[in-house]
Amino acid sequence: MRIGGTVNSTARLACVGVTVALGLCVAAPPSPLHAQTFPTKPIRIVVPFPAGGTTDVVARLVAQRMSESTGQPVVVDNRGGAGGALGADIVAKSNPDGYTMLMHNITFPLSSVAQSLAKRSPFDAERDFAGVSIVVNVPFVLTANPAVAAKDLREFAALMRGNANLKYNYGSTGPGSAMHVLGETLKRDGKFDMAHVAYKGAAPMKLELLSGRIQFGGDQLSTSLQEIRNGQLKALATNGAKRIAILPDVPTVREQGFPALEFEGFNGLFAPAKTPKAVLDRLQREVAQAVRHPDLVKRFADLGAESVGSSGEAQKAMLVRLMQQFTPVIREMKLD
Repeated sequence: MRIGGTVNSTARLACVGVTVALGLCVAAPPSPLHAQTFPTKPIRIVVPFPAGGTTDVVARLVAQRMSESTGQPVVVDNRGGAGGALGADIVAKSNPDGYTMLMHNITFPLSSVAQSLAKRSPFDAERDFAGVSIVVNVPFVLTANPAVAAKDLREFAALMRGNANLKYNYGSTGPGSAMHVLGETLKRDGKFDMAHVAYKGAAPMKLELLSGRIQFGGDQLSTSLQEIRNGQLKALATNGAKRIAILPDVPTVREQGFPALEFEGFNGLFAPAKTPKAVLDRLQREVAQAVRHPDLVKRFADLGAESVGSSGEAQKAMLVRLMQQFTPVIREMKLD
């Protein structure tokens, strides 16, 4: 009952008892006070890939800087599997209080579309996540083992079309990942065939490419930049709208006649949907401050990445835009 504008404590306890008995108890949303005092405990950044890849490196650099600025530990939790979906699902189902974030990349929108069309996605990428910030722009590069007799992507396609006996394999970071979509699109547009081999992350895929057990692959530039410079891997094409300054002699996919492979790569942070806007805003400010610090700007530049620190709205808009861009081709090829 209500007495003098307040809820009687006995009535409140009875209400709680009924709620629990009926199994209707739900977590209360974070209070305004929570947003004002946030953060008061460690923040977790889930990376849905094994350690060692670009997404992991970017997450760790940002986490270190955020730890210093917030006075709270910011830890990276690698949860590889299912093309990045395993880690994303953990974040989607986390308490929306700002203490769990997801660091993902171009694979996020692509794999989300693929799994949704296959009716086996454990989450809805557009509905279940809020954007925090685009952390960095990272060019994507298609690479080959040096033993492959082609200097660029156009020659690679011609080599494959003209040699039906070549049993080449290409690697990806999982079904529906960026490289899976690109590989299947290249096969379609280049009119040739090669087998797909899925790995749990970019680091193990790169090792297989270096060993020659697979012949073709690709990932964010920073994953393989050193090997490209050393001649251990051959850069066949970049996927952005223009050539990248750090590899000026490598033509884009569009220049070589494969416009369907064009996109801009990124690493960005997401939080569970329903995270309070005040908390999202605080996280965005911390991320932007971190990635614009001169030390991180230089570290990212050395990796071939560009610091961004965008708004959360810009990150969410990019996710939706990329999902819309690749839905037709993923649907056509029935990827899952």
